[in-house]
Amino acid sequence: MTYLRHHSRKGRHNTTVQLNRALPVFLDKLDTTGGMALIRLWRHWNTLMGEMAPLARPLCHRGGKLILAAEDPMVMQEAQFLAPMILEKINGFFEEEVFDKVVFELLNGRVPLDGEFREPDPPPRMPMKKPEKLGTLNKKLDPDSPVGRCYRAYQRMFTDK
Repeated sequence: MTYLRHHSRKGRHNTTVQLNRALPVFLDKLDTTGGMALIRLWRHWNTLMGEMAPLARPLCHRGGKLILAAEDPMVMQEAQFLAPMILEKINGFFEEEVFDKVVFELLNGRVPLDGEFREPDPPPRMPMKKPEKLGTLNKKLDPDSPVGRCYRAYQRMFTDK
């Protein structure tokens, strides 16, 4: 267990305080902008928002305006109607009015504050089946023509594997 020695100036009494109790008090004094409270909000976003959490992710804040991200324009439009409920839950989480407005923006490749959106994996490519008569046109096509070079490149797709 780690301890922090605390010196009192009045009576010069040395007391030992557990670090896990002293550190939050120390950090709260350093946090003048409320950033630590916002980190708690981002970390508890899924439990706070419930089923709506994947639809609207925290993106940033500007003053009293909370900016949430949506992946789809239709979801963003529908979420606008839920903005008062979202605002009430978030301010209830802080037990004071921290935000007075909720704005939605499209994600457009940005990373939300509570984690990363993973792009869906592309579907697996179907293996190409080699045509039965591949190579029969080699004698008929000029090897220096664009069509002849393209045909030979198509053949290499099946032979270079």
